[in-house]
Amino acid sequence: MLVLVCYDVNTEDRAGRRRLRRVAKACESTGQRVQKSVFECRVDLAKMEQLERRLLEIIDLEHDCLRLYRMADAKGFEVREHGRFKAVDFDDPLVL
Repeated sequence: MLVLVCYDVNTEDRAGRRRLRRVAKACESTGQRVQKSVFECRVDLAKMEQLERRLLEIIDLEHDCLRLYRMADAKGFEVREHGRFKAVDFDDPLVL
């Protein structure tokens, strides 16, 4: 399935900037960045739940926002891209 991870981390202090780096690093290890705070991750349900738990350990629920959109690989799902973007083939290794 495709999971869209979106986050907004309050970076007004040093701790927030550290959380932002940690959230980005966790997402980069699982998917591809499509916007500054948006990642596409092709994972199964167990991996999605593992990523969600990891992110919830990092963010501050009082100051930050985390959204995960789970999209089944079904017909009718469509992504329209505009502008410069280089997609990653999820069937190939993410790390070389």
